[in-house]
Amino acid sequence: MEIVWELDNLEQLGDNKLDVSGRPAVIAGPYGPAIEFDGVGDALFIGTNPLAGLEAFTIELYFRPDEGGLAEQRFLHLGEANGDRVLFETRLTGTGYWYLDTFISSGDSDRALLNEGHLHPVGEWYHLALTCDGRDETNFVNGVEEASGPIDFAPLTGGRASIGVRLNRVCWFKGAIGRIRFTAGVLAPEEFMR
Repeated sequence: MEIVWELDNLEQLGDNKLDVSGRPAVIAGPYGPAIEFDGVGDALFIGTNPLAGLEAFTIELYFRPDEGGLAEQRFLHLGEANGDRVLFETRLTGTGYWYLDTFISSGDSDRALLNEGHLHPVGEWYHLALTCDGRDETNFVNGVEEASGPIDFAPLTGGRASIGVRLNRVCWFKGAIGRIRFTAGVLAPEEFMR
């Protein structure tokens, strides 16, 4: 199973109609079209969760974090608002750098991977990936593993998705997000989208 969301319009992703907050804009990115978010009220909400039912998965996306956003930003949220969920987050240092934070909550198990030791300049495009095989969560920036940790993951049973903010509309993202790919199973870095 593979699902690709091309962020090239503000009406729908595949068969899913978008609920748009604010005034995000479609822009040209280095890997194709992308959507730019203002960090204040721009977001997309989708009434489905592409990870539902998967025992193992890989999520990939292209993104560009911009200076001037909140210190903590949630830019991809899948699952429930506060229950079982998968999150991509970024942390801005206030000195022109950011680091990745990924989070999985599944039943009584959860795992945050804060990559504080891996700083990257804001304003540039990056490929991000998160893999989970049911036992371990691993994240990557530009194909390089940055953090890994154990998680007792059970398949998500439903939920929704948001891009540009957490599902409960806190921690808005300032920057741009391009193509997102969801794959059943764990991909190796050489299999990541280019």
